[in-house]
Amino acid sequence: MEDRDTKGQRLVALFFLGCLLLNYPILSLFNVAARAFGVPLLYAYLFTAWGLLILLMALVVESRR
Repeated sequence: MEDRDTKGQRLVALFFLGCLLLNYPILSLFNVAARAFGVPLLYAYLFTAWGLLILLMALVVESRR
């Protein structure tokens, strides 16, 4: 039972991290006329943050402890 509570708490923390990363104040930092590897910086940031959140969720859900 304790394992479920810990996973739930970590998933809630990841939800709030996602809200923070994909919200206006942070997004405005990357809304500039620059490019990363030929892709606009805002798009690169969005897909990187999104991928990171998916990776972290997979690690939390699939962890044995």
